[in-house]
Amino acid sequence: MAERVRVVDYFYTTVSNKPGEGARALRVLSDAGVNLLAFSGFPAGRQAQLDFIPEDPQAFRAAARRAKWKLTGPKRVFLIEGDDKVGAGADLMSTLAGANINVTAIDAVCSGGGRYGVLLWVAPSDVRRAAKLLGV
Repeated sequence: MAERVRVVDYFYTTVSNKPGEGARALRVLSDAGVNLLAFSGFPAGRQAQLDFIPEDPQAFRAAARRAKWKLTGPKRVFLIEGDDKVGAGADLMSTLAGANINVTAIDAVCSGGGRYGVLLWVAPSDVRRAAKLLGV
């Protein structure tokens, strides 16, 4: 199967950087029937930032509103899925570097069954150009 590249919405919120905060946020979404395409969490100063890439942004926003979360977004992120191969990440990064597009952040994972997935962030001003380069 060829690579599938999508530009999708993501949202983030900050929470206390302590045990259980991510679990609580994910439980809110699970209880509301919100499916996530991806989720990422990391320390941000004395807080933690939780990034959500929902399958249905409207359902996600409704659940977040009910939970009284302060959200930032929607913002745009690339969601890339493909057949795992040596150099897949290098090829992707080289394509963007060759066009002088800086990658703000990247998370990549082997998803099993010979497949991989990538979340890739670029500056908002570079999204359109990067999308064209990546075939979106």
